Amino acid sequence: MGHTHLSSTEAAVVAVREVARAYGLEMAVTDDIGADQTSRRTSAGAFAVLDTDGSLPHEAFVELGGVPAVTVQVFPEDDAKITVDGVEFNDVPRDSVPVFLRSVYGGTAYVKGKLFPPGQWLVVPLPGDETYRELVPRGVLSPWLTRNIRG
Repeated sequence: MGHTHLSSTEAAVVAVREVARAYGLEMAVTDDIGADQTSRRTSAGAFAVLDTDGSLPHEAFVELGGVPAVTVQVFPEDDAKITVDGVEFNDVPRDSVPVFLRSVYGGTAYVKGKLFPPGQWLVVPLPGDETYRELVPRGVLSPWLTRNIRG
């Protein structure tokens, strides 16, 4: 998996910002800091700001302008959820986020139709034999997804 290690949510946001700059995309970031603000905190008690280990968790939601429509939600637990034109990729390792985006914007991501199981799948290949595949929900086949269908 040889991706650059991103040690924090902020490091991931900086890496996404570099990808956005490289592809000329606008970017908006919303930061949620503190256990009482982040979406997936199980280690902190109710109304607690810090985790039990004393750390201050940081979560970020990034919206990238352009085509396709992409959002990235970076969690404090070293993973992210990336949504590409309505197709959700959950549990993407934080270190893989920049190369995932480069694959999408660089033209190596594609849609593949299958007879069994039936449906359209968005395939995002990354360097080092790592590939992400998610089912394209019915009715979500956007113009960008349609343009990237391969046989």
